[in-house]
Amino acid sequence: MTNFQRVGSVSNAHVGRDFEARARAVLAEHGISLELNHKVPCGLGNDKKMHSFDLGSDQPPVIVECKCQTWTVGDKVPSAKMKNWAEAMFYFHMAPLNYRKIFFVEQSLRARTGESLLAYFRRTQSHMIPPDVEFWELPRESDDVVIF
Repeated sequence: MTNFQRVGSVSNAHVGRDFEARARAVLAEHGISLELNHKVPCGLGNDKKMHSFDLGSDQPPVIVECKCQTWTVGDKVPSAKMKNWAEAMFYFHMAPLNYRKIFFVEQSLRARTGESLLAYFRRTQSHMIPPDVEFWELPRESDDVVIF
């Protein structure tokens, strides 16, 4: 059986929670104060259902999805995770228009090309990305965030 556990971590859930905390701190350094698990009504047409974003605020209106995925051990695309990222784009699409939308990811560079997983996603899935989404990429070793 293949183990998809992040090397050196207690669990992937811990990795995600730790990254959310790190993203929250970096965003706070940029003047964006957010709460965890922020719920916003999302949906198409008049039918809305509350969706919990990783981070968010109503004043000012900001929603953030955090992703801390990496290229696979064999330097291949983590296709299931890319579907998860595309789903996040759909929730951004269904969120209220007045919300600032931030997709915050930990940088993962492909060994053979140097392309980041975020750059790959943006290049191959541009048709899934709403025009008002901001992309923030954070290197694992520093808090020097790059904003697209």
